[in-house]
Amino acid sequence: MSKKHFIELANVIINSAPADRSANGAFSQAAILELANFCQRQNPNFNRDRWLGYIAGENGPSGGRVNRAA
Repeated sequence: MSKKHFIELANVIINSAPADRSANGAFSQAAILELANFCQRQNPNFNRDRWLGYIAGENGPSGGRVNRAA
């Protein structure tokens, strides 16, 4: 799997969550962590922390800062 695939997988998770991200919608935290394990097995260059941060809204898909509306 490539970075493009990982981002699209994260987008599916993000789009299933409520707007305030207070819950993960259709995906439990355990399921998200298991998906992260799967992604790591598929590509040793997978950046688990960056991927989980993107899902949590802490960073953009490439690890950069998220612009927040003031």
